[in-house]
Amino acid sequence: QVQLVESGGGLVQPGGSLRLSCAASGFTFSSYAMKWYRQAPGKERELVAAAISSAGGSTMYSDSVKGRFTISRDNAKNTVYLQMNSLKPEDTAVYYCNARLRGTNYWGQGTQVTVSS
Repeated sequence: QVQLVESGGGLVQPGGSLRLSCAASGFTFSSYAMKWYRQAPGKERELVAAAISSAGGSTMYSDSVKGRFTISRDNAKNTVYLQMNSLKPEDTAVYYCNARLRGTNYWGQGTQVTVSS
């Protein structure tokens, strides 16, 4: 079955960096777009970044993270990454990996990112 397992979250000071990973299994990873979402307390889940399938390698970012976050994927390892630099307190949230397969959304368990001094 489809599984998405995130890792790499933690506590970091403002201006710091973290790298999130999402290991995928149960589907042909290279054929699907992979996305990172986040959800802060009391707020709706929002799309942060997306990596389209290996063809072309195009990516997209929300305005709030553009220039600071970088999404990448390693199709040989079935893993998608989110490199987060220049972190701000407002980046504090649970970060989720997402794959949408044949109309169904699949989510990981989430990883907490806390940006605080």
